Amino acid sequence: MTAPAIVWWRLLVYAAGDFAFNLYWQSMMLYLLFYYTEALRLPIAQAAACYAIAMAWDGVAGLVVGVWADRHLTAARYRAVIAAGTVPLGLCFVMAYAAPPHGIAVFAWVLTGHLLFRTCYSLVNIPYLALSARLCSTGADCARLAGWRMLAGTLAALIVAVGTLPLGSTIAGNPGPVAYRAAALLFAGVGTLVLLAAVLAVPSLPDHEMPAARTSLRVLAGALSNRAFVNLGAAMLAMILASTMIDKAVLYYFKYALHDQQAGQLTLGWMMATGAVAVPCWMAVARRIGVVTGWFLAIGLCTAALVAFIGGWVVGALALKTFLVVVQAALVGLSFTLWALLPGVIARGEAAARISMGAVIYGLFALIQRIGIGLGTLLLGLMLRGIGIAQGAAASEPLRLAIAAMPLGFLLLSAAVMLANPMVRRQV
Repeated sequence: MTAPAIVWWRLLVYAAGDFAFNLYWQSMMLYLLFYYTEALRLPIAQAAACYAIAMAWDGVAGLVVGVWADRHLTAARYRAVIAAGTVPLGLCFVMAYAAPPHGIAVFAWVLTGHLLFRTCYSLVNIPYLALSARLCSTGADCARLAGWRMLAGTLAALIVAVGTLPLGSTIAGNPGPVAYRAAALLFAGVGTLVLLAAVLAVPSLPDHEMPAARTSLRVLAGALSNRAFVNLGAAMLAMILASTMIDKAVLYYFKYALHDQQAGQLTLGWMMATGAVAVPCWMAVARRIGVVTGWFLAIGLCTAALVAFIGGWVVGALALKTFLVVVQAALVGLSFTLWALLPGVIARGEAAARISMGAVIYGLFALIQRIGIGLGTLLLGLMLRGIGIAQGAAASEPLRLAIAAMPLGFLLLSAAVMLANPMVRRQV
């Protein structure tokens, strides 16, 4: 399949769609669990379980949407589905932060809101991702588009990390739980407008050259027979487990080990801002030494930082912030590599199976990602409950291990799995 030539500004506006998606995604990743426990006073084990269930459902919904899209959607219908889903997506995001009405159990309320949001997110995000695979025809083009999308997502992540409480408090006039809800309303409004602009910027595309599969089972069988995809998905699962535990432990570490929640929020901002510098750097690394070599470079950088943290060589607030920024830069490199390799993996699978399977592979990729996030959150929640996060300074050392020890093991497993990828072995 050869992608049509598309003017650069249309691609940039399309890539801005990741800004909208990351207003939602990063808010859920960085603040929703903390909002459940600290604002709604949901016990940490229940909050983590709710998060894990919703993420697993998100993955299943993404897979169902991917199979349906590959079998029934033309290029024009991809755009229509994305456009039609933008407003419901924003409304469901606001509901995920809404306070439960009197008489309704908090757990039931937040789980319902989270499930509704994840359903809408999959319905809009999977077609968006599948459409991106139609816009590039070479590895260099895929890496460039992945870089632009990640830059847009990084900008959104920075705004969410630093601006959620200040913006919400300004709008609501109250720094309490209502600030989270006000910020959610703001992000939903902006995200809806940006996503509509992104999908409208995509020109009319020819229908896929590959025929649609006659049955859903054939689509899934074709995707799962793609060894490069299965291997890439396994490597991603291990990496996502590591990154989820690190990201979600930050606010708890600063609040309960360092007694400085505000510094934790600022550090999250620095971590998200790191992507604005890291993404162009990883794009340059990919051009210079290749995407695959960049993956192992990022693994090595993250491993060295985590070993230093576990060994007690990261001492003081400045050193801790530097450590987290370095780890975030490495994780950005790993994410960039995954998204840059995926279009080539899709092309490989479609050429072998002779059927269209771009959307279902993105759906499977989303399923693996959501399972990783859900399991990582659940593991962290169980660890936090076990050590007692309210114990203050006594929780410092256990939290240190929660941030670094188990994530380090998952990262090393991810590197070992990636070495067996057939696409990687041809390039190392």
